[in-house]
Amino acid sequence: MEKKKAVIIGGGNIAEAVHVPHYREQKAIEVVAVLGRNAERVQAFAERNAIPRFYTDADEMYAVENPDIASVCTPNSFHYAAVMKALENGCHVLCEKPPAISADEAWKMHQAAKARSLVLAYNFHNRFAEDVKIIREKAAAGLLGDIYVTKVQALRRSGIPGWGYFTNKELQGGGPLIDIGVHMLDAAMYVLGFPAVKRVTAKQFQKIGTQKSSGSFGEWDPQKYEVEDSLFGFIELEGGGLLQIETSFALHIKEDSIMNAAFMGDQAGATLFPAHIHTDRDGKLVTLYQKNQADPECQRKSMAAFIDNCLGKEAMIADGEQGFLIQQIVEALYRSAEKGESVSL
Repeated sequence: MEKKKAVIIGGGNIAEAVHVPHYREQKAIEVVAVLGRNAERVQAFAERNAIPRFYTDADEMYAVENPDIASVCTPNSFHYAAVMKALENGCHVLCEKPPAISADEAWKMHQAAKARSLVLAYNFHNRFAEDVKIIREKAAAGLLGDIYVTKVQALRRSGIPGWGYFTNKELQGGGPLIDIGVHMLDAAMYVLGFPAVKRVTAKQFQKIGTQKSSGSFGEWDPQKYEVEDSLFGFIELEGGGLLQIETSFALHIKEDSIMNAAFMGDQAGATLFPAHIHTDRDGKLVTLYQKNQADPECQRKSMAAFIDNCLGKEAMIADGEQGFLIQQIVEALYRSAEKGESVSL
């Protein structure tokens, strides 16, 4: 079988740590080129990763390489243009989270992929953990009963990124919500089966990033810190359920970080990482299911599922429509926080 040709759009950390090595695990995939804006940096990326060719011009790359697959690993504001260009050139696309800056962009990307019968997936890798699969199946089977409250946490105590563009609102679209909060939000919504959202209410804060210049994740310029430190929101679901989200780059909590989601049903409750299901019997906590360690292979599984779809095999992915739904919620949360009032969807 002739190998599928893959190209990397954006030679950053996630491309080097995740996309390139996981493509290399697949005998059916060959990484043929990398595209970047800075010739010196993209050449160095290609050389470090033994990629045959590098480009700074997208049209030239597509014309020469005629690839089958594109991984989009650029800053968030460039996702839309890069994904649309790849789809226009007949590529299946795996895009890093979040889908885009706006829900409108995410919808157009979904429609473009659908019109061309191409795979569009987002690397919401947490949903590929075995833990998420287990809780989703147990919830669907009714073990938790009616899940009426869900709590999503993506919190760092001192985790403002000191590299890249994470503090630049124009390039990233926001701070912890759009960077790490979307991961847990997607995992929770996947477990719940993507229920319709009725209304969101949010409050955001910028209290720490403008007052200091270093933390656990490096240094930044407080004068150029443009995003929220933290955001807290309530997402009202059709049918009466509530999803609460807490997310931060910097927040005075005891733990270094918390990345988890909890589900409270009328029969039992559950947490995702590691998977745990529990209930109360006569005032005593009873464990119904327990995993001792969270699945560490979710990145590999996310990449493998995308590749399977590119090869014509059926596998669950975070597809264009679900990416749009997550982007819609994120946009509404930011709008609510900025306006100081609830936003209906």
